[in-house]
Parts: sequence; structure tokens; C-alpha cells
Amino acid sequence: MSATATTPMTSSAAGSEQSWAEANQAYLVAEFARLRRQVDGGSQGSQIENSESSFAIEPAPAIDRLAEIFGLTAFERDLLLLCAGVEMDSALAAQCAEAHGGQHRCALTFGLALASLAEPHWSALTPSGPLRRFRLIHLDATHGLTAAPIRIEERVLHFLAGINQLDSRLASILTLAKMPDAAAQAHQLLAVRLVPMFAATAAQSQVLHLSGDDPDGQQDVATLAAYVARRPLYILRAEDIPADASALDLLIDLWTREVALLSAVLLIEAGTAEFTAFAKRFLDRVPGDIFLASRDPLLLNRSAARYEVNKPRPAEQKRLWQESIGPEAESLDGLLDRLAGQFCLSARTIQATGAKVREHAPYELWNACRSLSRPRLEDMAQRIVPTAEWSDLILPEPQILALRQLTAQVRCRVKVNETWGFAAKGRRGLGASALFAGESGTGKTLAAEVLAHDLGLDLYRIDLSAVVSKYIGETEKNLRQVFDAAEEGGVLLLFDEADALFGKRSDVKDSRDRYANMEVGYLLQRMEAYQGLAILTTNLKSSLDRAFQRRLRFVIEFPFPDVTQREAIWRCVFPAETPTQGIDAAALAQLKLPGGSIRNIAFNAAFLAADANEPVGMAHLLQAARLEAQKTDRPLSEVEVRGWK
Repeated sequence: MSATATTPMTSSAAGSEQSWAEANQAYLVAEFARLRRQVDGGSQGSQIENSESSFAIEPAPAIDRLAEIFGLTAFERDLLLLCAGVEMDSALAAQCAEAHGGQHRCALTFGLALASLAEPHWSALTPSGPLRRFRLIHLDATHGLTAAPIRIEERVLHFLAGINQLDSRLASILTLAKMPDAAAQAHQLLAVRLVPMFAATAAQSQVLHLSGDDPDGQQDVATLAAYVARRPLYILRAEDIPADASALDLLIDLWTREVALLSAVLLIEAGTAEFTAFAKRFLDRVPGDIFLASRDPLLLNRSAARYEVNKPRPAEQKRLWQESIGPEAESLDGLLDRLAGQFCLSARTIQATGAKVREHAPYELWNACRSLSRPRLEDMAQRIVPTAEWSDLILPEPQILALRQLTAQVRCRVKVNETWGFAAKGRRGLGASALFAGESGTGKTLAAEVLAHDLGLDLYRIDLSAVVSKYIGETEKNLRQVFDAAEEGGVLLLFDEADALFGKRSDVKDSRDRYANMEVGYLLQRMEAYQGLAILTTNLKSSLDRAFQRRLRFVIEFPFPDVTQREAIWRCVFPAETPTQGIDAAALAQLKLPGGSIRNIAFNAAFLAADANEPVGMAHLLQAARLEAQKTDRPLSEVEVRGWK
């Protein structure tokens, strides 16, 4: 798609075929010659002279197209041509300078135009006239209106010469949209539906509001629709709309001219940013057909037709993966099912990612997809590299079985939700969410690590200090950013000590209670809508809101380990590379501590042994156990440490 008029056109000016650009240039030369005669001898006989340069060009020459687009009178047309001639015809420029006594070198004044051109009228230079209203000319009125130098705008001069390109002053904030390499089928169909809505005139222009979680898809819809309509689409970010009133007026005027000259369409990308008053003012005043893209529907002063554009569903994502990878996709069918089920990516992202790895390492697709959401989460959560495996998890059989079932639900959700039709009943509650409840150190975070490692997901522990805010609405805003970033997939969200966020709603006694309840209510809705895997941990299950517990798929109690479990923990707590001597796991199991404390004791004992240049023994463990007991103000009993030699 190009904004430049380059289509070959023909003329019969000399009885032989020539390009439209050549014919347009010849037409300008003839018109400048006519104007030279008028400036030299006045406006008498101008009608006869006009006919001399009126040879046929199909389509019409640029000056005539411009006059028709902006509704110029014959005098305004000739005045604009005279301005162009001063820039393009040295003889005409010299004539104008001589007419001014050499005081205005290569410049034209309104007084000279009034004296030289046919059918002059004063209204040609009024601010409401098309020459100034559409910024076709620049007038320096500091010298008085008739003596003021008049120059043609560079953009208009290029148009008259046959070059129809975007004004250079807009190039820094507007981007010409490019056709996507791939697009979701639903987005292609929506684009075709929107084409007839493009109005024929600016007075009938439309605002088409595209909302949803797929900004790339919104751009694809707008680009495809504009392409089918054979109109260039330019993209403007809402944050680039100037807040300065004069700069805003200039932007509106320049774009108004581009709508007329290029028949261009504008896409304003609001994304998740605030749609400011200046952006609304721009949208209210600017003409032409406009796409507005945002995550959520926006409240506008101008009427708009709204359409939802979301990321492709899993079945469509699998098709896009197959298309981007090519023939090699046949050997990756199982992997593609997992990718489509775990990640929620735009068509553009799938195309770019698939093309990047298809030739070298197709099995790197999973890790490549995992890396996509990391930059958006790094500032709001702590990424934990999961290394723990099922063998590291010492829990009763019912808890292990529940965790296995949770893993199976994540793996099989495409089959159940899409193939077996559960998603057709509603998209809410399709994610996998679980509550891990139990005392500190009983293995809740370790279990989350095991799940993340087994499923090949990134584990992010939500940093409450970066999320919870004392300011009204900020906590919801921060959490929304977390969930939105995690929606792309490849992430296990871990809300440690979730009762700080998901506590019970209370009776409203003051405004703080009301807003606290609103936070909990928002979190309940957002958790239910979340499509990924989220795990919450709490030391006190009863402190969580009951409505929240109802929305959880799994609630798993992590009991305090008994003697048998503690012995099993002691037997596997030391890495195989750690030198040990005389460790009695059965005796150590008499110490009534959870797994987290057992690991702390083993870790500290290893340092004590390393410092003494000895293998880890019971004496080191006894010393480390006493240090651990001091942290909780719980002295060790003789029964617990009996036999620790």
C-alpha cells in the first residue's frame, strides 16, 4: 500500500501516449506561461489565454483535482498556481520580484494577485476560505494583508508536481500501516464487514471503535479493511496527540488536509493508556474515517460503532502455528496443541515467533513463547526459576493426587474446553486456580515450583509491596497489569500470603471499608476471568472470603508432616554431592518442624561443616537446629534431640 500517486496515466496532448506525470508537468508549464503573460499585461484577455493550456489529461491534472477537492474559485486556483510558479518557474519568480520593485525577491503578494489575475475577490484570503483553512498557502500578515508575502505550502507544491505523499511534519508521529504477514480468520472476516462502512465524504465519516485484548489484531483489522477499500491507513498513538492547544490545532489542520489529498484513514491506538481530554478533542474535531483501538470500550463524545477484537482461540492459534512453521509442523502436532492451549498470542506474534525458529530449532518454540510475557511482569513480580521435581515433594497421597489432577487439567484444557465444547458454554472460569493452605514451611511454595517445572511454565511470585497501594483504585490497576501480562500464557502466578489481598469483605463502617470491599470484589471477578494457572497460598484458610474460595478449582490442605514424612524429608534434603557422615534420619525426624525449617537446618549445618572442613554430621545438625529454634523462641526438648551425636 502506498500513499504516493504512481499509477501510470495517459494524455493526448501531442497525439501520442505519455505518462500522467509527464502530461501533468507539461500542463503546469503551459499554465505558468499563461500566468507570466497575465502578470506582464494584467488580466485582460485571460479567458482566451486559459483555453490555450486546457489540453485533455486523464485523470485530471493535479491543480484541477486540488481545485475540485477544496472547492477553489477560478481566482483561488490561479492564486495557488501563481504561488507554485514562483517556486517552480524562475521566469515567473523574476517577474513577480520585478513587479514589486525588487523588494520582495521571488515572493508573491496578495496585492499583485488582485492586480494581475482574473475575477479577483477579497474573500480568497479570509481565514475561513479554503486557501487558509486547509493550509494550502502560508501568509505572513505582519506586513498588512495586501503587502503580505504569500507562499505555497511545501506539501501542496509536491502534490501539484504529481507527488502525493504525507506531510513531513506528520511523519514523526504517524506510521503507514503495512499489510500483516498473517491474520486470524475472524479478524479477516470483520475487516471485510467494515469496508462498506467507509464513508464517501468527510461529512459522513465514521468512528469504528475496536476494543479487546489483541492490539495487534485490532491493527490487522484496520489495515485489512483499508487495504480492501484501497485507502492508506496511518497509525497514531494516543499518547502522541499533543497537549498544547496550538500544536493540536496544527495536527488537526494537517490531518484534515491529508484526508482530502490522500483519502487516508486514521487508526488511533489508545491501548491501555488513559484517553486524555486532548485526545477526545482531537477525535471530536478531526474529519474522515477513523479507527480507534483500545483494550476496553472508551466513553466518547462522538458516536462510534464498536467491535470486539480479541486474540485468536486455541484452534485458530494452532492453524496459525502450522502456517508460520510450514511443512515441519506435521512432526510437532503434540507440541502445537500444547502451545495453543497454554499461550494466548496474537497472529502477528505467532507468525514472527514461528518464522524465527522454524529453520533452526522448532522445539525451542516453547521457550520462545515463555519469554514473551517476561518483560511485562519483571517489575511487578519476582520470577523464580523452578527446578524442584515430584521426588522433592513429601506429602500425603491425597495431596499428591490433587496436585497431579491440577497438572492434568492444565495439560488437557484444549481438549476439554475447545474440542469437547465446554468453552462454548462460556469463557469465564476456564483457567486453573488453586488455594494451597497450611502452616508456614509445609511445602506450598515448593509444590508451586514442582507444578511450574513439570508444566514448563515460568513461576512468578507476586510482590505485594509493588501491588497493594493505599491510594483508591491503584491496587486494582496494579493487579490488572499483572493479570493482563500473564494472559499471554507460559506463566504460573503465585500469590503468597493471599489473605493480604483476598481477605474477607467486612461491614461498611466508613469509606475505607467500602473501597476495600470493592478491591476484593474486583479480584473475585478478575480471578474467575483469568485463563491461566494461578495459585494462592495462605497460612490461615478461614481468613479468605468464602465467595472467593467457591471460585477456586482446587483447595489443597498442606498438613504438618508426621514422623514418617519428616524422616523422608531428612533423607532427601541433602544433595548427592554433599559429604555426610553418621546422619540418623529416624532420630532427626523426632524434631517436630515443617519441611521449610528442616531445609534451613540442613543448609546451615552444611555451612558449619564446610567451615570446619568436615562432612556434615549430627553435631553440625544439632548446632543448626538450636539456631533455628532461637528464631521461633521454641527451645529444643531433650526428647527431640536424644541420640544426636
